[in-house]
Amino acid sequence: MTIDATTVQMIIQGIWETLFMVFGSSLIAYLIGLPLGILLVVTKKGGIHPIPWLNAVLGILINIFRSIPFIILLLMMIPVTRAIVGTTLGPGAVVPPLVAAAAPYIARVVESSLSEVDAGVIEAAKSMGASTWQIIWKVLLPETKPSLILGAALVITTIVGYSAMSGFVGGGGLGDIAIRYGYYRYQADMMIVTVIIMVIIVQLVQEIGNRLSRGTDKRIR
Repeated sequence: MTIDATTVQMIIQGIWETLFMVFGSSLIAYLIGLPLGILLVVTKKGGIHPIPWLNAVLGILINIFRSIPFIILLLMMIPVTRAIVGTTLGPGAVVPPLVAAAAPYIARVVESSLSEVDAGVIEAAKSMGASTWQIIWKVLLPETKPSLILGAALVITTIVGYSAMSGFVGGGGLGDIAIRYGYYRYQADMMIVTVIIMVIIVQLVQEIGNRLSRGTDKRIR
């Protein structure tokens, strides 16, 4: 691999496109997945406000989307992506399928975190007359903040891996560079460089998540 200005510029653009895909889709996915995870906990049997049929329907839909491999979901959503974004190429076109893949995963991560809250704490809040919304906002979310932050780091690192697959359909980013140069043009050094950069991104996200989680964990203060 020849390290010239064009190569450096291409790699920098690939990094920015990857960051755009990962953090843009993560933000939108959390706007969908976080409420879904809360609903799963609140409406389950024995929850704060049990609605068994709603919990069952949400659980089935989430499991269906979670069971679809991302590369297949990426292809299945081409008509939807074209309708939303207007194109099926570029980093912007990868955001809808990334959101569709990440939101159900986030819902389960949030559900798992919120389920860790001791039932006694919730019962105490109920006995003091707290409403469902107050229990969610003032008990469930604050009590599970460290776990939710770690879950967010896990989700983001998973989406980094998903974003690399988008290179097979012209999604841009580091994955696209690795596939175009490392796979089709047999430039293994270019593939190694992109992989190293993606590993660094994952490590940084995980480390930031760990530090934020420790900073919000009341048990280690």
